[in-house]
Amino acid sequence: MIRSFNLNYLILILIPAFLASSCKEKKQIKPSPPEIPVVQVIQKDVPIYNEFVGQVYGEKDIPIRARVEGFLEGIHFKEGQKVNKGQLLYSIDPLPFQAKVNTQKSKLAEAETMLVKAKSDLDRYIPLAKSNAVSQSDLDAKQAQYDAAISAVNAAKANLRSAEIELGYCKIYSPINGIIGKTLAREGDFVGREPNPVILNTVSKTDKVRVTFFLTESDYLFIAREYKKDIMKVAKGKLKEEDKTKVELILSDGSLYKYPGTIDFIDRGVDASTGSILVQATFPNPDFLLRPGLYAKVKVKMKTVKDGLLIPKRCIKELQGQYSVYIVNSENKIEARQINVGERIGDLQLVNKGLKPDDKVVLEGLQKVASGMEIKPVLTEFVSKANAQE
Repeated sequence: MIRSFNLNYLILILIPAFLASSCKEKKQIKPSPPEIPVVQVIQKDVPIYNEFVGQVYGEKDIPIRARVEGFLEGIHFKEGQKVNKGQLLYSIDPLPFQAKVNTQKSKLAEAETMLVKAKSDLDRYIPLAKSNAVSQSDLDAKQAQYDAAISAVNAAKANLRSAEIELGYCKIYSPINGIIGKTLAREGDFVGREPNPVILNTVSKTDKVRVTFFLTESDYLFIAREYKKDIMKVAKGKLKEEDKTKVELILSDGSLYKYPGTIDFIDRGVDASTGSILVQATFPNPDFLLRPGLYAKVKVKMKTVKDGLLIPKRCIKELQGQYSVYIVNSENKIEARQINVGERIGDLQLVNKGLKPDDKVVLEGLQKVASGMEIKPVLTEFVSKANAQE
């Protein structure tokens, strides 16, 4: 009985001690902090670009005109293909113009016959006038007839030349080497007089292309200064023509055209109705990828931010126009930080204020963290997809 009592007493003493020990062990076990990807703030010189919508033109775009009226007799090229300078493109029925040439030849022959007669009469009257066989007034009349005959011959020659030029216009040749477009008239059409086609086609030289775009006044001032600097350096021999300030071209599919261009023309004045000014840049086109009429964006370097701070765009939270990020402090705890953002550079964002070069910014899991939360930061290298594409 006594032994049973002692055993029960011992059990009653040990149970609370065991329970207390078990609770103490539970209190000592803490969940490990979550692993959160973070990125180091990127510090480097950041070029700032502006993009302007432009339109592509050929280096030369020559309209092919019908310079005389008539029926189109022949088309001597393939649409959309290359043509050479001097190549026959169109022919217009020449018969009416050949008839004009024949008429003018006849009139010239008549005038030349009259000139011969007038010259003969004058030569006969000169010695007669010297011997007073005819009066001086008769000699003056023959001289006048002779001078009039010379003028008539010259006029007939001019009319013949004009008729021959019109006949020559019946054959239309390419003025340059280039690519010809779709014809606006077909064989049998009457051309050369509105509303019939006057401009039959266009030939474009596209070894180089011109891209025109418009700038605001403030953007113009910056580009004009750079353009003037280049012109002065080229004139003084301090800069080669090919080393002038370059601009880039972004095509309509978002791809970057691989050949940079140069600004070579700024219009004489600002359009008062729009407050913009026309600027032209020329781009090489050795692959003949660019065609007249394309729309593209001209990418112009406006400035360079020295030691700029960049972070991935997806690190940033926006609320009512205010921007913030989560950073990890030296104790591996989360801090919310207000920032002031600048230009967007692809999938990176330039930060003007609020960050330091050695800050680490939360990259993923923004919804899972909060200020004061302890985490296990996993330093991640961010690869810009925009840079990879370029």
